[in-house]
Amino acid sequence: MTPNQLTKKCPTMVGEEISHELGAKMVKDFQDANPQEITANDIGRNIIDSILAQPGCAGIRFYNAINEMGRKTLVYVGIDHHEQIITEYVTVNTSGQLTTQKGIVADRSVPPTKPPISKDMDTIWQWF
Repeated sequence: MTPNQLTKKCPTMVGEEISHELGAKMVKDFQDANPQEITANDIGRNIIDSILAQPGCAGIRFYNAINEMGRKTLVYVGIDHHEQIITEYVTVNTSGQLTTQKGIVADRSVPPTKPPISKDMDTIWQWF
């Protein structure tokens, strides 16, 4: 990756698909450098869809955090096209009145409970 590829884009354009090999190398390099860190977090589609469905949401920002039990976790929020956290937004309620809703702040990701299953062991990501 070149420095130009790391420059900021509109939030809807941030991120790109990478190869399995590069993904595996990046994760392995991190885990080798940080053997005590949590290796992964699972996040459900419902909360991702809810965040992205907020009016004006252009992407999701993930923050490293410590939960109430002292464990590392992720807190995630929607961001708009100006990279600002969506703290509130306006909706129309069932009576036709404008109401202000708080932006979604989410947590409760969990570490994976099972390794991936594959018939071809050379194709699964070995860090699990």
